[in-house]
Amino acid sequence: MTKPRSEPETPEPVELGRRLREAREYLGLSQEQVADHLGIPRPSVSTIEAGKRRITFLELKRLAELYRRPLSYFSGEEEQDTDEMTDALFRTTKELSSTDREQVLRFAQFLRTAGPAQAPSRKSASS
Repeated sequence: MTKPRSEPETPEPVELGRRLREAREYLGLSQEQVADHLGIPRPSVSTIEAGKRRITFLELKRLAELYRRPLSYFSGEEEQDTDEMTDALFRTTKELSSTDREQVLRFAQFLRTAGPAQAPSRKSASS
Protein backbone atom coordinates (compact mmCIF):
# COMPACT_ATOMS: atom_id res chain seq x y z
CA MET A 1 0.00 0.00 0.00
CA THR A 2 1.39 3.41 -0.96
CA LYS A 3 1.54 6.28 1.42
CA PRO A 4 -0.43 9.39 0.34
CA ARG A 5 1.67 12.25 -0.94
CA SER A 6 2.28 15.02 1.51
CA GLU A 7 0.89 18.24 0.09
CA PRO A 8 1.39 21.72 1.46
CA GLU A 9 -1.22 22.53 4.05
CA THR A 10 -3.83 24.96 2.82
CA PRO A 11 -6.15 26.86 5.10
CA GLU A 12 -9.78 25.88 5.37
CA PRO A 13 -12.03 27.87 3.00
CA VAL A 14 -13.51 29.82 5.93
CA GLU A 15 -10.04 30.76 7.21
CA LEU A 16 -8.90 31.78 3.72
CA GLY A 17 -12.05 33.85 3.33
CA ARG A 18 -11.41 35.55 6.66
CA ARG A 19 -7.87 36.47 5.63
CA LEU A 20 -9.11 37.80 2.29
CA ARG A 21 -11.82 39.89 3.97
CA GLU A 22 -9.37 41.32 6.53
CA ALA A 23 -6.88 42.27 3.79
CA ARG A 24 -9.65 43.93 1.74
CA GLU A 25 -11.03 45.84 4.72
CA TYR A 26 -7.55 46.91 5.79
CA LEU A 27 -7.10 48.67 2.45
CA GLY A 28 -10.59 50.13 2.62
CA LEU A 29 -11.75 48.38 -0.55
CA SER A 30 -15.36 47.44 -1.15
CA GLN A 31 -16.46 44.02 -2.39
CA GLU A 32 -17.64 45.81 -5.54
CA GLN A 33 -14.14 47.19 -6.20
CA VAL A 34 -12.61 43.74 -5.71
CA ALA A 35 -15.23 42.16 -7.99
CA ASP A 36 -14.44 44.72 -10.70
CA HIS A 37 -10.71 43.98 -10.34
CA LEU A 38 -11.32 40.23 -10.74
CA GLY A 39 -14.06 40.55 -13.34
CA ILE A 40 -16.56 38.57 -11.27
CA PRO A 41 -19.95 39.48 -9.73
CA ARG A 42 -19.89 41.11 -6.28
CA PRO A 43 -21.84 38.24 -4.67
CA SER A 44 -18.97 35.94 -5.69
CA VAL A 45 -16.58 37.99 -3.56
CA SER A 46 -19.00 37.66 -0.66
CA THR A 47 -19.22 33.87 -1.03
CA ILE A 48 -15.41 33.59 -1.31
CA GLU A 49 -15.00 35.58 1.90
CA ALA A 50 -17.62 33.40 3.60
CA GLY A 51 -15.70 30.27 2.59
CA LYS A 52 -18.61 29.02 0.46
CA ARG A 53 -16.96 29.37 -2.96
CA ARG A 54 -13.64 27.97 -4.03
CA ILE A 55 -11.13 30.46 -5.35
CA THR A 56 -8.91 29.75 -8.34
CA PHE A 57 -5.16 30.16 -8.12
CA LEU A 58 -5.31 33.01 -10.64
CA GLU A 59 -7.96 34.81 -8.55
CA LEU A 60 -5.88 34.33 -5.41
CA LYS A 61 -2.76 35.60 -7.16
CA ARG A 62 -4.57 38.70 -8.41
CA LEU A 63 -6.03 39.34 -4.95
CA ALA A 64 -2.60 38.99 -3.33
CA GLU A 65 -1.29 41.65 -5.72
CA LEU A 66 -4.29 43.91 -5.11
CA TYR A 67 -4.02 43.49 -1.34
CA ARG A 68 -0.21 43.88 -1.42
CA ARG A 69 0.32 40.63 0.46
CA PRO A 70 2.45 37.59 -0.42
CA LEU A 71 0.60 34.48 -1.55
CA SER A 72 2.00 32.73 1.51
CA TYR A 73 -0.11 35.02 3.73
CA PHE A 74 -3.27 33.50 2.26
CA SER A 75 -1.99 29.93 1.95
CA GLY A 76 -1.21 29.71 5.64
CA GLU A 77 2.52 29.21 5.10
CA GLU A 78 3.38 32.59 6.61
CA GLU A 79 2.94 32.84 10.34
CA GLN A 80 0.64 35.73 11.11
CA ASP A 81 1.99 38.26 13.55
CA THR A 82 -0.71 38.89 16.12
CA ASP A 83 1.13 40.69 18.86
CA GLU A 84 -0.52 43.57 20.71
CA MET A 85 1.41 46.28 18.86
CA THR A 86 0.36 44.93 15.45
CA ASP A 87 -3.26 44.72 16.59
CA ALA A 88 -3.13 48.30 17.87
CA LEU A 89 -1.64 49.51 14.57
CA PHE A 90 -4.38 47.72 12.64
CA ARG A 91 -7.17 49.20 14.77
CA THR A 92 -5.70 52.70 14.53
CA THR A 93 -5.04 52.69 10.79
CA LYS A 94 -8.45 51.17 10.06
CA GLU A 95 -10.03 54.49 11.03
CA LEU A 96 -7.76 56.55 8.73
CA SER A 97 -8.63 57.66 5.23
CA SER A 98 -7.36 55.57 2.32
CA THR A 99 -4.76 58.25 1.52
CA ASP A 100 -3.51 58.34 5.11
CA ARG A 101 -3.28 54.51 5.23
CA GLU A 102 -1.16 54.60 2.07
CA GLN A 103 1.17 57.12 3.73
CA VAL A 104 1.44 54.94 6.84
CA LEU A 105 2.21 51.93 4.62
CA ARG A 106 4.94 53.84 2.73
CA PHE A 107 6.46 54.98 6.03
CA ALA A 108 6.42 51.43 7.40
CA GLN A 109 8.11 50.18 4.22
CA PHE A 110 10.73 52.93 4.59
CA LEU A 111 11.39 51.92 8.20
CA ARG A 112 11.72 48.26 7.21
CA THR A 113 14.38 49.07 4.59
CA ALA A 114 16.19 51.61 6.83
CA GLY A 115 17.17 48.95 9.34
CA PRO A 116 16.88 48.97 13.12
CA ALA A 117 16.60 52.30 14.89
CA GLN A 118 19.67 53.48 16.75
CA ALA A 119 19.51 55.11 20.15
CA PRO A 120 20.26 58.84 20.01
CA SER A 121 23.81 59.67 21.03
CA ARG A 122 24.28 61.81 24.13
CA LYS A 123 26.50 64.84 23.94
CA SER A 124 29.21 64.98 26.53
CA ALA A 125 29.08 67.70 29.18
CA SER A 126 32.41 69.16 28.00
CA SER A 127 31.11 70.05 24.52
